[in-house]
Amino acid sequence: MATNEYTLAVFQGKNIRRIWNNTGWYFSVIDIVEVLTESTNPRNYWSMLKKRESEQGVELSTNCVQLKLQSSDGKYYETDCANTEGIFRIIQSIPSPKAEPFKLWLAKVGYERVQEIENPELAQKRMKELYQAKGYSEDWIEKRVRGIAVRDELTDEWNKNDFRFFRINGS
Repeated sequence: MATNEYTLAVFQGKNIRRIWNNTGWYFSVIDIVEVLTESTNPRNYWSMLKKRESEQGVELSTNCVQLKLQSSDGKYYETDCANTEGIFRIIQSIPSPKAEPFKLWLAKVGYERVQEIENPELAQKRMKELYQAKGYSEDWIEKRVRGIAVRDELTDEWNKNDFRFFRINGS
């Protein structure tokens, strides 16, 4: 995907400006704040939120980069943007009933991840459940799991024998 490709994402029925920047999508923080808070002045809300969190020792701006996004007037302006991880962190700081489902979901996913670290078989079970929910056949899922295992074994063998990849020039 081209660097800085601009598109809209739909979030709770509202358009969220986003832009592809090098390695991933970055979303307009102002647009997310507007959707979650229903503020009439989301820029001011975001500014006050950053100030309040800063007083508590949390710098939300470290989750952001300034990228040029198209405004409603058709011009491009530097706008606070964050990747998915940064947006999730910012959402945690928004005291709004609309943010609560995300906070609950993040807590659930975090708890599941801790469980998977303690019991890695749970990760494989959840992976199979996700593929089933997406409509993949049992045969496809088993092949996928075996393929992952074979790739891991091969990678381990290469690492054990200090195998390095070399690129050979055709010239």
